[in-house]
Amino acid sequence: MSHLIQLLLPLYANDQKPFPEEFHARVGAELTEKFGGLTAYTRSPAEGRWNDLGQDVRDEIIIYEVMTSSLDEPWWGRYRRTLEARFHQDEVIIRALPMQRL
Repeated sequence: MSHLIQLLLPLYANDQKPFPEEFHARVGAELTEKFGGLTAYTRSPAEGRWNDLGQDVRDEIIIYEVMTSSLDEPWWGRYRRTLEARFHQDEVIIRALPMQRL
């Protein structure tokens, strides 16, 4: 079974300053090197919304996708923690969806 892995990464730090372009370029290079390619939704950032202790919060995100035939959960866990540190986030969402090529 193949998997579609999606990474949701913020465009802005918690102080609303944009992350340096190199942050996202590095993610793109890392994923391309490991998986041979990626799709990045960068033209129209998606908007994330959630409630944090009674306060509505929103963030603009870029979504990165890679396809893989095997799901290396330990590697993804390590990479998620790396991204959380790099982007100064409490949590970075990485999700895996089963995928069938048509």
